[in-house]
Amino acid sequence: MSHPQTTAVTQVRHASESAGSPRGAQQGRVKQRDAYFDNAKYLAIVLVAMGHAWEPLRDGSRTVTALYNLVYAFHMPAFIVISGYFSRGFDASPAKIRRLVTGVAVPYVVFETAYTLFTRWTDGVPDRPITILDPLYLTWFLVALFIWRLTTPLWQKVRRPLPVALVVAMLATVSPSIGNDLDLQRVLQFLPYFVVGLCLRPEHFRLVRRWKVRVLAVPVFVCALVASYWAVPRMTGAWFFHRDSAQELGAPAWYGPVMTLAVFGCSMVLVACFLAWVPGRRLWFTALGAGTLYGYLLHGFVAQGSKFWGWYSPAWIHGPLGEITVTLAAAAIVTVLCTPPVRRIFRFAVEPTMEWAFRRDTRTAPGTVREQGPRIGSQALS
Repeated sequence: MSHPQTTAVTQVRHASESAGSPRGAQQGRVKQRDAYFDNAKYLAIVLVAMGHAWEPLRDGSRTVTALYNLVYAFHMPAFIVISGYFSRGFDASPAKIRRLVTGVAVPYVVFETAYTLFTRWTDGVPDRPITILDPLYLTWFLVALFIWRLTTPLWQKVRRPLPVALVVAMLATVSPSIGNDLDLQRVLQFLPYFVVGLCLRPEHFRLVRRWKVRVLAVPVFVCALVASYWAVPRMTGAWFFHRDSAQELGAPAWYGPVMTLAVFGCSMVLVACFLAWVPGRRLWFTALGAGTLYGYLLHGFVAQGSKFWGWYSPAWIHGPLGEITVTLAAAAIVTVLCTPPVRRIFRFAVEPTMEWAFRRDTRTAPGTVREQGPRIGSQALS
């Protein structure tokens, strides 16, 4: 999820690694952003916003709950897979660590503080403490991304990274003592999706975008929706949130490892179907893919405030017309939050440069282009 002002070196690398339309590659030194990944990130952030908008509607509608569980089965895994894919070049060099700090750590502190202050008002909890150890609401993703990025060199050295990551996730599901610090349950349980992204290559994305896969994705999604609808009264969708151990979900400990593998398999199939449907050409929303980090971090204020402001109070909102209205409104709001004007306003918080905080790198040889590239946080969501 990258800032439009990237250097030529980073643009060349980004374009050469992308799996979008071959026609997108241009001759010469400077390459454009890959439309495929920008489209994927925009569509995924729209699904995230819809999921948050559906949350207050779940109790009165089995259909909304089925859609909610289906979307939660793959929208964050899709984001995380893409984040892992664009983390392959992370080598823990000083420049990469600096971008990790300014693009992930600092926005986390800023938005963790902002959400705490905001929810003190909306939730009526004036004494809610400001802490960076217990991520509030959607800020957990920045903590997770920070940890995953730092461990990237290790996963690239492990002989069988995905099986190891799955074992880590399975062990987390039987460890209720992990607690809430840094939301480590989510960090560990979502880890396999990040590692999958690290292992992917451009040819893998081309593989899922073949027309046969696109056709097959339709019945797969239909079956997944039917299964989700059937499962609503029979099982909890909390397994897809990856934030609790098996014991905390009221299940025997041995359920944890089994559900880890089952959920991972289901989610990866749905992620593949989602990526198969993503268009590779430039569309009206393609440019918004560069601003999905803004949409992700800012739409939470609307989602939190909507309940406080009574947007869900009218009875008609909980009927079919209201559910459609809420869905369209969520898509429209997050779309606006990804636009360039909004990004210019909030760039100081989401993508701070912080030149004042770092020593100038004087080791770059004269006449060479120093890689500045997209900030590390932006590659994840924007």
